[in-house]
Amino acid sequence: MANYDIKNEVNDKYSLRGRVFQKLREDILSGKYKEHEELKEVAIGEELGVSRTPVREAFRQLELEGLIQIVPNKGAYVTGITAQDVKDIYMIRSLLEGLCAKLATEKISKEQLEEMEENVYLADFHAAKGHMDQMAELDNRFHEILYEACGSKMLEHTLRDYHQYVLRVRQKTLANNTRGRASNDEHRQIMEAIKAGDAERAGQLANRHMLNAYDNMVKNGLYGIYGDEA
Repeated sequence: MANYDIKNEVNDKYSLRGRVFQKLREDILSGKYKEHEELKEVAIGEELGVSRTPVREAFRQLELEGLIQIVPNKGAYVTGITAQDVKDIYMIRSLLEGLCAKLATEKISKEQLEEMEENVYLADFHAAKGHMDQMAELDNRFHEILYEACGSKMLEHTLRDYHQYVLRVRQKTLANNTRGRASNDEHRQIMEAIKAGDAERAGQLANRHMLNAYDNMVKNGLYGIYGDEA
């Protein structure tokens, strides 16, 4: 019983650190904390209702991800995602999403394919109504279905992280009805290729989808929300 209690205590500790880390990462990526802003352990601990220890541990993990910089004897400062980071992420995502679509073509379940078809249909409906918030939610879900269908936990985890990193710029991009419609048309083509069992075409379309998203972002100057220019 003693060993069980210790194990639970350790698990709870890591779970708490994980929750603090996820919350801080989300706040940085959403823009709540600005570039160069100092993150204060005590204030964050009080806000989240935790001690300084899980906050300090979360800081170390955030530094490993390049989202903050810890300056000895000074504090922790937000680095955030730069425009160059966004470009790099989209280039990497274009390759990984292509691989994901190819794997999904071989492994997608009937239920996942049906949900993907329904997703595309609903996105068309909301695009016609100008419901851009719903479009953004459906866009997120389309990619989640694709990630879940690929059958690779490692690839799914990596793509989810990259998807989260560019959350702010994606929201801005999809707020444009023209791009929102074009994006869903690209989703439809990917879905149809997967449905047809054409893994090579599905991969090529998913790759091009990411490149189109980045090209649109640059064309409309949306990378500026991350501070420095690409």
